[in-house]
Amino acid sequence: MYANAAAQYRQTGVSSKVLEADPHQLIALLLAGARERIQRAEALIARGDTARKAQAISETANIIAGLAGSLDHARGGEIAAGLQSLYDYMQQRLLEANVGNDAGKLREVGGLLADIENAWAAIPDNLATARTGT
Repeated sequence: MYANAAAQYRQTGVSSKVLEADPHQLIALLLAGARERIQRAEALIARGDTARKAQAISETANIIAGLAGSLDHARGGEIAAGLQSLYDYMQQRLLEANVGNDAGKLREVGGLLADIENAWAAIPDNLATARTGT
């Protein structure tokens, strides 16, 4: 009963963050969410829980697909193209990690996501607001 209540509380907290976020913050939430699922998948590999590991990797892949789908190639130019290539690479590594139960490949993807997350967080608020229109 406690676990269910805690899960419900976490879901409500996440929903509130999403509803209150501007587009720049939404990308930050997606990046953080992908990294959390990577960490969960690593732990599940260590425990031998392949079904839940596959679910965590699938959720990560879906988030990365959403990030790729949000790229503005017309305005983003080389940066958008580079991110698209990086997202494609991460998707391939996730597939390989899932099939081979390879935590090292998950850590690689987690590191790449961390790099993107750090770069995204370094965008000044006034520039992020101007670019997202909020």
